[in-house]
Amino acid sequence: MSATATEQNTQVRIATIGSVDDGKSTLIGRLLHDSKGIFEDQLSAVSKASRRYGDGSFNLALLTDGLRAEREQGITIDVAYRYFATPKRSFVLADTPGHAQFTRNMVTGASVSDIAIVLVDARHGVVEQTRRHVSIAALLGVSHLILAVNKMDLVAWSETSFDEVVTDVAGILSTLESSVPLHAIPICATDGQNVVERGPEASWYEGPSVLDLLETLDVAPAATVGARLAVQWTLREHGGSDYRGYSGRLEGGVLRVGDAVTVHPKGNTSVVKGLTRAGAPTDIAVPGDAIAIELADDLDVGKFDVIVASTATQPIDTTNIIADVCWLAETELNVGDNLIVRHPSGEANGKVVRIIHRLDLDTLKNSAADKLTMNDIARVEITLQTPLVVDAYSSNRAGGSAIAIDPVSNATVGALMVVGQGEAQSQSNVEVVADASTEAEPQGKVRSLLRGFFTLKINEQ
Repeated sequence: MSATATEQNTQVRIATIGSVDDGKSTLIGRLLHDSKGIFEDQLSAVSKASRRYGDGSFNLALLTDGLRAEREQGITIDVAYRYFATPKRSFVLADTPGHAQFTRNMVTGASVSDIAIVLVDARHGVVEQTRRHVSIAALLGVSHLILAVNKMDLVAWSETSFDEVVTDVAGILSTLESSVPLHAIPICATDGQNVVERGPEASWYEGPSVLDLLETLDVAPAATVGARLAVQWTLREHGGSDYRGYSGRLEGGVLRVGDAVTVHPKGNTSVVKGLTRAGAPTDIAVPGDAIAIELADDLDVGKFDVIVASTATQPIDTTNIIADVCWLAETELNVGDNLIVRHPSGEANGKVVRIIHRLDLDTLKNSAADKLTMNDIARVEITLQTPLVVDAYSSNRAGGSAIAIDPVSNATVGALMVVGQGEAQSQSNVEVVADASTEAEPQGKVRSLLRGFFTLKINEQ
């Protein structure tokens, strides 16, 4: 992917990730401060908080660590969002927690980001949480990964220390067979070297600053699978009009009036009679547009149906998925556990039929597993009671995204990327327990779960 900015890249979403105390909040504070992205009252509040919670020095991390609990514990718990702009771009920054206990919050922030900035403490190098976060960012399909090797001043700006971290992170991506571009920068977030402006200490580094990269990296979505829209609402005009529009967010590709479309899962076909965007007619819609589609034929189209350009690669109507999952629940996942998978194309009861393997974060090799615990990354097979209309996450992030919900607690489970379809099973073979609490043996059921994000990625196994 080109590293040249495009005119479409007016706003970029960024997530900072990494282990505890690697400097994520300080980096964001430095970006905001040095780019003039904070107001005087915010600076005053940070100054007061610094005196109260610190040693009296100005603590830029407090610009994002806004919760009292976070300040008192010295760690980021929730995802903190901040907005700033430069003459070239505007940015939404998500400061995600580094502690393993809050990996679910990191997934939430990274799942909607274009760029992930992974912070690594130059003194400690790559640790287990670094490997976990890099793996998750790669699986979630961020457009770019910026490796900010922080606290370089504490290793005397050693090029050798920097190169060791870069080699380790590049090795993680290579082992995962990830194609996400990696951009490495030595920084000191505390004094701002190589964050907004180039610093004098690393004479051996000739690359851009963090902000330089953020302003120039191309995050425009690559060509995907063609236009598709998951119907979220049916619009009707009052006064006796027979107008019927199917509204949602267009994904995948361009759609024009006159284009032939196919409606999934029924497979009915029609032609786009009209398009409406922001209440006004238009002849063309592009990915990201919130639109309403009027069809030439009177078809049975309802909420969660997916309207797809007939010339495009069609999504998969499936009742069985094999998926890579980042398990974020406090309770174990076992074979036979029931889940609810909520997707733009609907909601389906499902059951975990097998755990294929688990990723060992020390060796980055797959190993056999009979259960998953919190923060495990693994491959599982899930059978669904009713079909969902899904795309490859790699080709259509929206159509490949879903959340999984525990049927008892109604809490969300974790993040998942589908890699294929399992053996076909009839719906009659899928026994979904409506209320798992009635079972004699509740062990292994998902009981105490979390808020997170569940994504799907369809590929050939």
